[in-house]
Amino acid sequence: MMNKKRNVQEQFGKHANRYVTSTTHAKSEDLPMMVEWLQPQKTEKVLDIATGGGHVAHTLAPHVKRVVVSDLTKPMLQAAVNFLETHDNIEAVVADAEELPFLDETFDIVICRIAAHHFPNPDRFIQEVGRVIKKGGAFVLIDNVSSEHREIADFYNSFEEKRDCSHQRALPISEWKALMNQFDLKIQKQSLRKKTLPYHEWVSRMIEDGNEREEIHQMMVGAEQEIKEYFQMEMKENRLLSFAIDEWMVLCTKG
Repeated sequence: MMNKKRNVQEQFGKHANRYVTSTTHAKSEDLPMMVEWLQPQKTEKVLDIATGGGHVAHTLAPHVKRVVVSDLTKPMLQAAVNFLETHDNIEAVVADAEELPFLDETFDIVICRIAAHHFPNPDRFIQEVGRVIKKGGAFVLIDNVSSEHREIADFYNSFEEKRDCSHQRALPISEWKALMNQFDLKIQKQSLRKKTLPYHEWVSRMIEDGNEREEIHQMMVGAEQEIKEYFQMEMKENRLLSFAIDEWMVLCTKG
């Protein structure tokens, strides 16, 4: 278990600043949608779990009383804090999403965006979310999800892990829903969309070695036609330009 989490720290520690500037993370329709769904208030305290580049905190900080940004990886958290220096209501805490260092019912809002597929134990993560949210509070999860079809899900998780050894598993929506139900988080809104990723930016964010990048490229372009169509692979002269994955956004309230 510690090896898995050490992989997360090593991978994101090396590439922290790339996540601050990543167009996939910084510019996306889910950020304004998050504000629309939450209708945040100036009295509220927010926890941003696995903040990454700090984009959730940057979006919500003007609307709330305080935002606590947390991350398992210190260099990543430092990069986020540097990015967030224009805000005066940010607090940074090094924290494991599966063992949060906060008292019960501390936060009005908890958010985790594009990070949960790195958590070895998603059940512990959701349990901790339910613990630290106030009764009636809101939880927004945004993450890449896998298909309910095993073959497609296995292909997706395989190429993600090949690019990033800290990737654990993108869950299908059915598994997330079961966990939320188990820990008394009631789904209020949800949205599933295809998220297009520029291949070169996506693979280069984690892989510097050209041979390793080419190995991943060959794995993807060599997939069966059904899988290529599912991931909407865009090709030019036998080179992969972009592909699309499923991203699920869900708003829950604590019962």
